[in-house]
Amino acid sequence: MSAVGGDRHRRLTVALVSVLTTVAALAIPSTASADDGVHAARVERLADAVAQGRVLDLAVHSASMRRDVPVRVLVPADRSKPRPTLYLLNGAGGGEGNGHWFEQTDIVDFVDDKNVNVVVPMRGAYSYYTDWVNVDPVLGRNKWTTFLTKELPPVIDGELNTTGVNAIAGISMAGTSALSLAEAAPDLYTAVASYSGCAETSTDVGRLAIQAVVELRGGGDVTNIWGPIGSPAWREHDPVVNAGKLRGKSIYISSGTGLPGPHDRLTGAGIGGDTVIYADQIAVGGVIEAATHHCTRNLERRLDQLGIPATIDYEPGTHSWPYWQDQLAKSWPTLDRALSR
Repeated sequence: MSAVGGDRHRRLTVALVSVLTTVAALAIPSTASADDGVHAARVERLADAVAQGRVLDLAVHSASMRRDVPVRVLVPADRSKPRPTLYLLNGAGGGEGNGHWFEQTDIVDFVDDKNVNVVVPMRGAYSYYTDWVNVDPVLGRNKWTTFLTKELPPVIDGELNTTGVNAIAGISMAGTSALSLAEAAPDLYTAVASYSGCAETSTDVGRLAIQAVVELRGGGDVTNIWGPIGSPAWREHDPVVNAGKLRGKSIYISSGTGLPGPHDRLTGAGIGGDTVIYADQIAVGGVIEAATHHCTRNLERRLDQLGIPATIDYEPGTHSWPYWQDQLAKSWPTLDRALSR
């Protein structure tokens, strides 16, 4: 690890410890507008020969972000009739590097017998998959709500001959985003799943989590997302505050407790006996997951108050990919029922 990388890692750890401290303390007694003229994006096929029989890479032009966005699609083996679509979002790294569904999980094998299109945007690092109010000097122009809810779906529906029935799911940073997107476009998604996402943006814990991702990891400025911290737009994007907009959807929410679970072993997947990786997963991954557990409990309470049913799963475990692979499988019956309507 470089000196710069090491310093950033240390600063991130300090921030995450602050998040957990806030959680412990608490445990004791308008959406940015889309650009005018948004239109269906152009598609450029990057791979006509479908790898592994079912994987297709697309470059989808986003008018709102003024760039091409790489999107990886898993198409069903049986394409004899229209199929529904699951939009599956990567975490903080946004699919850049190897921290994404295709490198870290068995997603290709898992959906092998599923009659569904799986659509995974591959370049959304540290963006929270939302429409930013300002262009960020480091993270650029982000208009992800516009792209995901207005630009991309017509392209996918046209290219893949879908049923028009959609669900959305995401991990970590994108667990927050999946809930917020489902609230922002209630007619687009029949189901939503959030794995280890902090479902808050306007609380101390939620803001600290966003700062840790956007500023400490991404080098961006969080005030470019929804304006100054504490401004109305931060509350307008808060999944707990806006939980009533999830009514009528199939909902699956999961979080580890932050305590070591079955995958938190020195010989576990992604650790391979490396003591440094193991210590990082237990310490930093445990802190992050304890914070998401706190947020998820708050969302559960809010949904209960509103009388909105949801499937919620808590298990021991840290903030790491093996648990998200497990949770995709556990959430599948909920997603599949909604997609099959």
